[in-house]
Amino acid sequence: MTKVTLVIASLLVLALVAGAGAQVGLSNTSGTNESSNQTTGSMQNVTGNATDLTNAGAPQAVKFENNTTVTTFGEVPGFVPNVSLKLVAQNFTTAPMMVTTAPGDETGRLFVVDQIGVVKIVDANGTVATEPFLDLRDKMANLTPRYDERGLLSIAFHPDYQTNGKVYAFYSAPLRPEAPEGWSCTNHISEFQVDPENPNAVNTSSEKVLMYIDKSYENHNGGQLAFGPADGYLYISVGDIGKADDVGNGHTPGIGNAQDLTKIYGKILRIDVDSTTGGMPQQNATATMTATGNMSVNRTENPPEPTWTTFAGSLYGIPPDNPFVGTQPRILDTYAYTSVPPEIYAYGFRNPAYMSFDSGGSNALFISMAGQNLFESVLVVVNGGNYGWNIREGTHCFDPNATTAPGKSCSITGLQGEPLIGPIVEFGHDVGNVIVGGQVYRGTELPDFTGKYVFGSWSSPNNYVTPNGTLFVATPPSGWNESMLPASAKDLTPEENAMWTLQKLNVVGMPNNESSDLGLFVRSINQGSDNELYLLTNTVGGPDNSTQTGSLWKFVPPQNATTGNATATTVTTGAGTTPSSYSAGAPDYSQIGGLLQPPAQNRTVWDLLQATEGAIPFEETPVYGNFTIFIDLLQTTGVNRLLQSNESYTVFAPTDGAFADLPPGERSALLGTAGSQPGQAGTVNRTAIALNHIVPGSYTESALQNATTLVTLAGSNLTVNATGGEIRVDNATIIIPDLVAKNGVIQGIDRVLLPSGTDGAANLS
Repeated sequence: MTKVTLVIASLLVLALVAGAGAQVGLSNTSGTNESSNQTTGSMQNVTGNATDLTNAGAPQAVKFENNTTVTTFGEVPGFVPNVSLKLVAQNFTTAPMMVTTAPGDETGRLFVVDQIGVVKIVDANGTVATEPFLDLRDKMANLTPRYDERGLLSIAFHPDYQTNGKVYAFYSAPLRPEAPEGWSCTNHISEFQVDPENPNAVNTSSEKVLMYIDKSYENHNGGQLAFGPADGYLYISVGDIGKADDVGNGHTPGIGNAQDLTKIYGKILRIDVDSTTGGMPQQNATATMTATGNMSVNRTENPPEPTWTTFAGSLYGIPPDNPFVGTQPRILDTYAYTSVPPEIYAYGFRNPAYMSFDSGGSNALFISMAGQNLFESVLVVVNGGNYGWNIREGTHCFDPNATTAPGKSCSITGLQGEPLIGPIVEFGHDVGNVIVGGQVYRGTELPDFTGKYVFGSWSSPNNYVTPNGTLFVATPPSGWNESMLPASAKDLTPEENAMWTLQKLNVVGMPNNESSDLGLFVRSINQGSDNELYLLTNTVGGPDNSTQTGSLWKFVPPQNATTGNATATTVTTGAGTTPSSYSAGAPDYSQIGGLLQPPAQNRTVWDLLQATEGAIPFEETPVYGNFTIFIDLLQTTGVNRLLQSNESYTVFAPTDGAFADLPPGERSALLGTAGSQPGQAGTVNRTAIALNHIVPGSYTESALQNATTLVTLAGSNLTVNATGGEIRVDNATIIIPDLVAKNGVIQGIDRVLLPSGTDGAANLS
């Protein structure tokens, strides 16, 4: 079969909020051969040299060389990072988000959260219950099947669930009337009660909404709930509101949401669901936090009232040791509002999409935070900590005006003069794309993994449409002990935040013999009641209810087939099927539906083009433009049929914005609007335009950097001129140094390639 490659070249134009590069109140700077447009003013008169907790330049940090990331792997003496996977259940969920257990439940049940709005029970035998434990589908926002970051994102059982039956959920509901018009959704943090007559079902009519959090974009929800094992409080991860770079609609100009202490976005929240007192009770936020007094020009650019509503003092209380209870920090002119939500526990997060507590040690809180274009991070979060976004990304400086390379210099402190805390683990997009957390292992079946953090990557580098995730394991430095971590970030030392050693986790017994690559999307890694690890995977990118490719796996000791001593591993295939056994050396993959085979072989160029149009997983809507009009043009003219074969094509895909730049007559003719009747001025051959963007053959990014290649590629209908790094294909400009692969392709041109004549139609019969 001919290998399918889709190449879409792009002029990268990022629309950023004016002044987004300015950082106010930054005191200490660091330089790590990076570039930045950020300034380091001293408006707050912060003096002295703050402790550097960023881990910039640490031996384990990712390097940036020759315009690419270089991830640092290490070795751990006496440790071999090998495991095998045992299939527990399959075909039970479309987009699995997490697997969890109920405290005190001795039945061995697992609860699998599906993004479409249901929670399914998997019993100890691997049988998936027919009826959902929780069904919120009639309360959900309308999700995009191809890809969406909204949905039912997590649940958490109350520590006393066996006596009070309380379950908490984080899910995306339709936009509430109080939210700004045109925003994406309103996330609910809600409490539910299990049906007293049926322990396998939640009574959805019992819902109490503890928080409404409006979202201007569908991505960067955070979305995780977890109860602290030591304090019993509910922790809530909230993303920076979405899009990219912490700029855009709903973001605080100049500093972003994550560094704005008067906003709930880009934070870890902590509340007391067992009390309505303590701390600083906050009533309905829209009544108590309206921006008044000391208004700056930045504040007036934000919504006039906060875009969240909380119910502290009526439905929950505030832990008294939350960092901003009692004593408020300075309210800066760059902040959007004039008071700080007391629910905030830690801040400076982009998209804290995965959150877990260590069930051993001192129950430290770990966050896996999705990065922007270059770096993915694991953080150990302590009370009051500032984790750097969008001043820093991972251990590196970040410049929202130039996101394809780290900044040259930036502050090591936040706007209040507090140290910015860097990650303990970091990997670059040379080895994976989006980080997927993650759990510190405390089970018994894998004793060599005790105290290590196991996590993964959604898929392989620059590949967001073909499932090929990777698993990793990180080991703390020798002598590091979780009990060293202080109760407050102000007491954190560099030794306590030292970086861990990163290794790829080899999965023994995979059919493609690429033991570190799964051929599956990695969706989540969680632990069961016995502290053993479970992996959720699927083979589709979004919450497509027409597919059921989700699978639940358990981490087990490696089955070493090469020694001839492979043990038989039971594979439970779910409800209505017969379990089978297989040797890890020669598994019977027919019994598991071939899920481990990557579907890339079956994807046509048309499949890839449609997938590219969707939002990038855990990322903004394609920052280089959407291709909705072009896809519709291909479909309505029938040209898409050319791309549905197994042949290779290169597609120069114009963005929606490129069509907006056409002369009005041509645009209306092309889009079928007024003025498109045959014979009118501006009438164009729509088929000819569609064909003008497609040529046979497969081309890489490096090949496109050669003007001769482009001339050959474009053929006689197009004219190619090269001047330095800039190439023009007819009236479309391609800036070669700025080409960046996303979704496994190179995205969008900034002009529609009009044919020289109107007779460009081809016979598509």
